[in-house]
Amino acid sequence: MFDNLSDKFSEAFRSLKGTNKISEENIEETLKGVKTALLEADVNFKVVKEFVEKVKEQALGEKVTKGVNPGQQFVKIMHDELARLMGGENEKLNINRAGVNPILIVGLNGAGKTTFAGKLALYLRNKNKKDIYLIPADNFRPAAKDQLITHAKNLGVDYFDSDLTQSSVEIVKNGMAEAKRLGKEVAIIDTAGRLQVDEELMGQLVDVRKSLDNPEVLIVADAMNGQEAVNVAKVFHEKVGLTGVVLSKMDSDARGGAALSIRYVTGVPIKFMSVGEKMKDLDSFHPDRLAKRILDMGDVLSLVEKAEEAINKDDAESIMKNLEKGRFTINDFVKQMETINRLGSFGSIMKMIPGMGGMMKQLGDMSGAEDEMKRMRVMINSMTKAERENVDLINGSRRERIAKGCGRAEKDVTEFIERFNQMKQMMVGMMSMMKGGGMPNLPGMGPVKGFRQAPKNNDFMGQKPDKAKNKGQFGKKYF
Repeated sequence: MFDNLSDKFSEAFRSLKGTNKISEENIEETLKGVKTALLEADVNFKVVKEFVEKVKEQALGEKVTKGVNPGQQFVKIMHDELARLMGGENEKLNINRAGVNPILIVGLNGAGKTTFAGKLALYLRNKNKKDIYLIPADNFRPAAKDQLITHAKNLGVDYFDSDLTQSSVEIVKNGMAEAKRLGKEVAIIDTAGRLQVDEELMGQLVDVRKSLDNPEVLIVADAMNGQEAVNVAKVFHEKVGLTGVVLSKMDSDARGGAALSIRYVTGVPIKFMSVGEKMKDLDSFHPDRLAKRILDMGDVLSLVEKAEEAINKDDAESIMKNLEKGRFTINDFVKQMETINRLGSFGSIMKMIPGMGGMMKQLGDMSGAEDEMKRMRVMINSMTKAERENVDLINGSRRERIAKGCGRAEKDVTEFIERFNQMKQMMVGMMSMMKGGGMPNLPGMGPVKGFRQAPKNNDFMGQKPDKAKNKGQFGKKYF
């Protein structure tokens, strides 16, 4: 979503390259570029005006830190102001009370309310809120109930079989009573929407809210609608009273104006952003982290959090034990692929690494790598259990059978096996180095290509620490 804005910011910052200090003269052109970039991103005009004034005030009043060039300092100021504009810090849901904690999902039709309800159920369950209850209360669009129940069944979450002939208030009261009887922690209530704001809808939502004890009220706002989404959120807040905003379709090519304007205009914190179509594609909203992504500074914290959730500890321990024995199987490789898949798309992962936003432009579309992983998985599914545990079993006739099973040529199977064996050598070699035992000749493998036998002492690859710092010495001698 923010790719174009990031590019525009990078162009604006170029005017500061080579300057020795920040002055009104040398930041004027930069600020002009920043202002244009924000307006083109459909950010509210008042928001842009205040933002540029704040950045200018901060930049001119800031003493340049020794060892930091003015351009870097200006980017830091931009980051802090962008984060402030979007709320400053992450705000969590208020769902830690005793009894059932209600979360009311509101918004217009098409914004993604029902899908978000399912995503939130999965998100909370992964955060150890295990007793989740879904309540379909949309009596305006009957298909919404079927959709929510489908999500509930796929996720293994309990749901209320609501009677859509009842009023919204009756459905919610009955659903909450059932949630209380079942001892649920959180009840997620999917409400009715309309194609546009109307008084009937607002009246229903006000009545539903009054029937609940201090609920979280989250509006799902379509980020693709730009300032219209901001205006809709403002009306909902004035009429119903919101406690949080959810930005949907943040993976789209929309310009990003809603994300940068909605907190300023409504005063309501953004709590989540939907970043894809799958149930797992929901992120907690961190203004400072998103500011880093916009400025191509990466988002390592979010990447680490995703990795912690994605990695299956039992699988990781199993792989490590195999590697310690000099083994790495195709089944181990499949587990690694599944972990990568749980992290998200290659593109989304790369953007969390500092400086990779610009690099992504050179790399182009990363979907080819993801497609190749899918093709490899089909090939692996054509192998027997024994073959996945011992790739050396795959001879000519087995290659032919696997190729027919996955619809690929035999040379593709051969190429996969060769690549896998290279990866196996690398993985086992890295484990051996980590253990400090050098690079032994593993059974049936011979020396691992590309690595020198490590010395049996505690020096860094056989060199004293001060010598190891010499430029180029480590690489030239050992690889």
